[in-house]
Amino acid sequence: MSSIETEKMERTYSSWTILILAVACGVIAANLYYAQPLVGLISSDLELSSRAAGLIVTLTQIGYGIGLFFIVPLGDILENRKLVVVSLFLTAVVLAMAAAVKSTGLFLTASLCIGLGSVAAQVLVPYAAHLSPDAVRGRSVGNVMSGLLLGIMLARPLSSMVTEFMGWRAVYYLSSAAIFILALVLAVALPSRKPLYSLRYPALLGSMLHLLKTTPILQRRAIYHACVFGTFSLFWTTVPMFLSGPVFHFSQKEVALFALVGVSGAAAAPVAGRLADRGWIRPATGLALIFVFISVTLPFVIQNGSTFAIFILLISAILLDMGVSANLVLGQRAIFSLGAQFRSRLNGLYMAIFFAGGAVGSAAGGWAYALGGWKAALLIGMAFPTAALIYYMTEKKERKEQ
Repeated sequence: MSSIETEKMERTYSSWTILILAVACGVIAANLYYAQPLVGLISSDLELSSRAAGLIVTLTQIGYGIGLFFIVPLGDILENRKLVVVSLFLTAVVLAMAAAVKSTGLFLTASLCIGLGSVAAQVLVPYAAHLSPDAVRGRSVGNVMSGLLLGIMLARPLSSMVTEFMGWRAVYYLSSAAIFILALVLAVALPSRKPLYSLRYPALLGSMLHLLKTTPILQRRAIYHACVFGTFSLFWTTVPMFLSGPVFHFSQKEVALFALVGVSGAAAAPVAGRLADRGWIRPATGLALIFVFISVTLPFVIQNGSTFAIFILLISAILLDMGVSANLVLGQRAIFSLGAQFRSRLNGLYMAIFFAGGAVGSAAGGWAYALGGWKAALLIGMAFPTAALIYYMTEKKERKEQ
């Protein structure tokens, strides 16, 4: 980034702008998770077979993965505000379509497009890094990511509650309205950011493989987070089944309240950003990985459905969310320091790799729980952070991460 552009971006930096970006990321990212607790209701209403019901969530995730590779990199060559605002207007239309359609095919198509549009959040995260002076870049990214993580964690209980009183279609109508309003707010409130670097789109996409091959920090941070996000997805896929099973007999409302308590772990994101700004990325990463490991080790002490057992599970959920939130921000702070000209591409690659880890964790967790129960799922959950910690020990202590 040139000195002129740096000076201009620093003048536009403000805590108010970062707050807007944090809220925006949370509202956008929530669209990926609203459907998860509603799959049964939606598939029944649309007469979708039980075997095909999983497509509702899967297609949204596939759309998100496609967007990470093909839309997020555009943040390196297109004016960022315009790219986000246009994406959000289109997403608002698609959400309204998902709420209104009666056709299974149209709803599944809308689900795919909702995932595509939701990558706007991942254009905003490097945008926040561009706006921020280097001394507070980690803090800014941490604050924005805490908003995104809150959106992810609140989406499931929120959609369950709205559905109970207004039906599942209301979730999509309300989200459409929220995204439309958000697009208007961002169009007015955000400063323009036109990248100085010019590449043709095919060359832009072609450069991503080169970046992945030649950027060791990206490789390392992506592997760390693929492991911890695998545990995160495994835990939150299986713990609702465990809580609603014969040990605890939780209702859907009680499972939703449990998830809400776990949200407090997102508070670790801005703290991690501040630690990164002080140059403590490596030790903070080790602590985050240990938190994730402990979070799936603690539940082994549970022998019954006692109050103490519920307390242990809550502590595990909070530690897990803290470790995952912190590690995510530490990773983004490290890769965003590599250069302004390819932040969006690096972020797209980083997110795509660790979301793949999440998909593996979710699938492995469901499979293990079906075959061996809760403790079998926990054993697989422990394997992910163990692998990350072993890999972490290979990182040279003297290497200074930026």
